[in-house]
Amino acid sequence: MVERKKDTDPTGEDSIEEIRRRLQQSDTANLTAEPDTPNAWDRVKLARHPNRPYTQDYIELLFTGFEEIHGDRRFGDDPAMVGGFARFHDEPCVVIGHQKGRTTKQRQERNFGMPKPEGYRKALRVMKLAEKFNRPIFALIDTPGAYPGIDAEERGQAEAIAYNLREMAKLRVPVIVTVTGEGGSGGALAIGLGDRVMMLENSIYSVISPEGCAAILWRDKAYAEEAARALRLTAPDLLEFGLIDQIVPEPPGGAHMNHEEAGNLLDAYLSDALRSVSDLTCEERIARRYEKFRAMGNVENGKS
Repeated sequence: MVERKKDTDPTGEDSIEEIRRRLQQSDTANLTAEPDTPNAWDRVKLARHPNRPYTQDYIELLFTGFEEIHGDRRFGDDPAMVGGFARFHDEPCVVIGHQKGRTTKQRQERNFGMPKPEGYRKALRVMKLAEKFNRPIFALIDTPGAYPGIDAEERGQAEAIAYNLREMAKLRVPVIVTVTGEGGSGGALAIGLGDRVMMLENSIYSVISPEGCAAILWRDKAYAEEAARALRLTAPDLLEFGLIDQIVPEPPGGAHMNHEEAGNLLDAYLSDALRSVSDLTCEERIARRYEKFRAMGNVENGKS
């Protein structure tokens, strides 16, 4: 009978745990040194780091009394999108956000953070409740994009995203948006139309993933790093273009290094952002929100 080799192998071969540890650290081993500024591809890897805090982590760190709302009242519930009532510094509010998973089982259950139409309709249902009860909305973005499967298309994926954009533009309560990890295309924008839009230092926000861009332009995903540079998807790039309002710093090495510190840093920025728009009237907020997003993408004399 052949015995199963143990994780620790006295013959000198690498143990299973050692291999796992090396694989996990290989992509980010060189990203923790403070003197070096991560490039675009480094930030892509940091934004996708499996230990990066997700929406439910931030809810536990920043909010109290969270009561999750399930279902869109049209088809079903979507675990890739979470949302519900909570309190922020003892003030009532609403939180929505994409949710990935830690383990393989959780990732499958959460569909890797890629919502289907019912996810976006659930998010809008929660936002409409916030408007009804005059509560500010905090939206946390972290998704590779909307789910591209045939079942999502059959249930109206594009319509659900477009409808969210229209309705968010008209919400009469403050909307504070933060990209905490990946901001993938319309899947991110569907909950990303806010009065204040912020990005964590090592998050990304783009119309397409670097791999998708490389596959289209070069027909080879090996060019993903070059695509990441060309897409200008980092927080400094988007702040320069006026597509976001602020960059939220992260702990040294990235948010995955210290969840609590990452939460404390984000807490201060959320407080300031909410304070900056809370004193405006509903009409002023809607008008400013409209002008903010209408101004994006304007081109004059070859410059955006």
